[in-house]
Amino acid sequence: MRFLLICLMFLPSVSMAAIEAYEFKDEQMEQDYQQLTEELRCLVCQNQNLAGSDADLAQDLRRQTHEMLMKGNSPDQVVEYMVERYGDFVLYRPQFKTSTLLLWLGPFLLAILVLWLLIRRLHSQQEVAQPDQSSMQRAKDLLSDKRDSS
Repeated sequence: MRFLLICLMFLPSVSMAAIEAYEFKDEQMEQDYQQLTEELRCLVCQNQNLAGSDADLAQDLRRQTHEMLMKGNSPDQVVEYMVERYGDFVLYRPQFKTSTLLLWLGPFLLAILVLWLLIRRLHSQQEVAQPDQSSMQRAKDLLSDKRDSS
């Protein structure tokens, strides 16, 4: 019982450790920060933005984003820096350029490929399901021979 109480005692301190409080010069800067942390991807987590990640790298990137905004960098400059340093993967919506062409067109190409394979398979099943005239005639002859012999 004591062990459970001791564990429960430390629980609030662990959950409070992830909260970061940054001060901003004005409301616009705070909105820029919120928008950036929601648009930039955590490089460690699977499909999580910086705002929602508790990873150490995400905390560092949030701190760095705050520092850059406080130094007077624009949100575009912050994004430019992050892309330069970490690549296009840091963006949830990467720019449309030759290096990200597969990211943008890949899902459409994959959907077209799957649709083509599905149509091809359905078409081949229809061909197999419909017997030709000679097979039908042979089946009729076999059935009539069986009836005649019975």
